[in-house]
Amino acid sequence: MRQVRILWVDDEIGVLRPHILFLTEKGFDTDTCPSGNDALRMLREKPYDIIFLDEHMPGLSGIETLRRIKAIRPSIPVVMITKSEEEEIMDAAIGSQIADYLIKPVRPQQILLTLKKILDTDDIVSRQTTSVFREEFSSIAAMISSAETFEQWCDLYRRLVFWQGELIRSADTGMREVLKMQETDANRAFGKYISKNYTGWISSSSGEKPLLSPAVMSKRIFPLIKKGSPLFFITVDNMRLDQWQTLAMDLGSILRTVREELYMSILPTATQYSRNSLFAGMMPSAISESIPEYWIDDHEEEGKNMFEEKLIEKQMQRYGINCRWSYHKISSESEGRNLNDRLSQLLGNDLIVLVYNFVDLLSHARTDINVIRDMTGDEASWLSLTHSWFIHSPLLELLRTVSARGARIVITTDHGAIRVQRPVKVLGDRQTSMNLRYKTGRNLDYNPREVFEIPSPAKAGLPMSNITSKYIFAYANDFLVYPKNFNQIVTHYRDSLQHGGISLQEMLLPLVYLEPV
Repeated sequence: MRQVRILWVDDEIGVLRPHILFLTEKGFDTDTCPSGNDALRMLREKPYDIIFLDEHMPGLSGIETLRRIKAIRPSIPVVMITKSEEEEIMDAAIGSQIADYLIKPVRPQQILLTLKKILDTDDIVSRQTTSVFREEFSSIAAMISSAETFEQWCDLYRRLVFWQGELIRSADTGMREVLKMQETDANRAFGKYISKNYTGWISSSSGEKPLLSPAVMSKRIFPLIKKGSPLFFITVDNMRLDQWQTLAMDLGSILRTVREELYMSILPTATQYSRNSLFAGMMPSAISESIPEYWIDDHEEEGKNMFEEKLIEKQMQRYGINCRWSYHKISSESEGRNLNDRLSQLLGNDLIVLVYNFVDLLSHARTDINVIRDMTGDEASWLSLTHSWFIHSPLLELLRTVSARGARIVITTDHGAIRVQRPVKVLGDRQTSMNLRYKTGRNLDYNPREVFEIPSPAKAGLPMSNITSKYIFAYANDFLVYPKNFNQIVTHYRDSLQHGGISLQEMLLPLVYLEPV
């Protein structure tokens, strides 16, 4: 292991000789200097791992030296050593991102403890996380085998997402692979749960069933509308629960989570079906039958989500909602900036419905653009890319502004996505849909044990382009591939993010209620 290099900056460095000898005996390579200017020169000449910095020095003060150190090496940990506990000094040091601070006189064991805390934290956290997850493994396995209700599946999914986040911060790649296997097992079991219950939920108007896409606005959004109190209903296309939790970390200072729940996307978990159903308040078959001018079949070339504003309007009319409202779809940064320029005008509405397409566009780009695919080879990097977009996005700017104006916010999505791994062969004619997670058409040939088949689409609330049309859906991380050019297609799409089928990631979706802090 490489020897840790320490730079200790103190104008009374001679008094600290016992500390330096102690650190040397413990195996640390320690240099000293008496001033801030000397420290800056030495930092440019040698790659130190940590700096101990006296707060009170003649010439360049400790606080000013700290700021200049961070300008040269932003990531280097700096421990401030001070004679004073004055709040103003501590605020200045903490605001400049110190790793820790110590009050003089400093004992050698304090120094050693600080070094261990700063330099070994990642390793300690990693070992602790791995140890706890080993204990959790059996508990998660039991949850997978016993889950029978929607609430139990939600609890299991939240647990899996939690451990995904914990193990991302761990150095134990083996445990991450174990979690992936558990996620696959969970999705296989979830597929059985869906195949057993789904058509019953759709065909029955009574009995217990999850909150499904068509009921979200009528049961969750419309009751929140108040005249003179703007409500923003924001749908971020193709946003999974783990992505939402990543974005939420940047909202704590401006928005408070009042409530967070999961709802279930209808099948197919594709924008054409799930978002149209969300905004229409109806299943796709009802849309195509009652307002056919607003429904485009899979095999037709027109855009499938061109009538969202009309669908919302029709739903509001059916439920007798009479208020000032507006709808806006944002598919580029410029559209987002233009919308933000008009926020004062929008705040005059009682309901503002927004659709942000960026995460979905990013998902498609990851499939088609090699550099993005190479950058996002695992869940950690994919979440990081999503987070990077968010913190520089017009959406975060909008949330800051409307929060400051006292508006209420509900954020959700229309479906999620899953990394596909296992190809499943399917035969179909030219009219068969192209989606990799579901197929619909007349002449489908497949192994019924490998897919969830709906031979009677009407029972699942799905339209039929032909009297013999049927739907099939991929389970877990499977994807549906035609035999022609099979290997080429599999190579291109394996490990890509897809939606349309049956998985926890695609179907269990965050619905979050926020208000200003």
